[in-house]
Amino acid sequence: MHQKTELVEKLSHLLSDVVTMKFIAHGYHWNVKGIEFTQMHEFFGEIYEDLDGAIDPLAEDLRKLGYDAPYFLTDFVEMTCLGDQPRLSGDAVQMLESLLNLNNSVNACVLEAFAIADACNEQGIANLLAERDDMHKKWNWQLRSSLGTL
Repeated sequence: MHQKTELVEKLSHLLSDVVTMKFIAHGYHWNVKGIEFTQMHEFFGEIYEDLDGAIDPLAEDLRKLGYDAPYFLTDFVEMTCLGDQPRLSGDAVQMLESLLNLNNSVNACVLEAFAIADACNEQGIANLLAERDDMHKKWNWQLRSSLGTL
């Protein structure tokens, strides 16, 4: 497969994964329950807002490469690598664990896309992906700290 086509495919999957994780984090923000509601509500809000902010730059990178960015929900459902996620009943620990797993999957996709962008000499895209890698590492640290596993 041509490297540019491979980059477009990986960025499309990454965009779909980010959209999917954003909606899940937003749902957790709305539905978390328990004694730590306020803290978790705010924390999940920070995560979904960060993810929301990553969506437009990823879509614009696809456009810069000359391809349309997916935008129908059905496209995102089809293209995500995250698979079906269980509906959680408001338990903050389960939500943190779920977001940690999602975050690690999304970051793996970020790193794969970075390697392809670098090989294609798409330094602007690689820069965005390097920044996303750093952010997902921060979320990993904070999610693991919240779970007491760090």
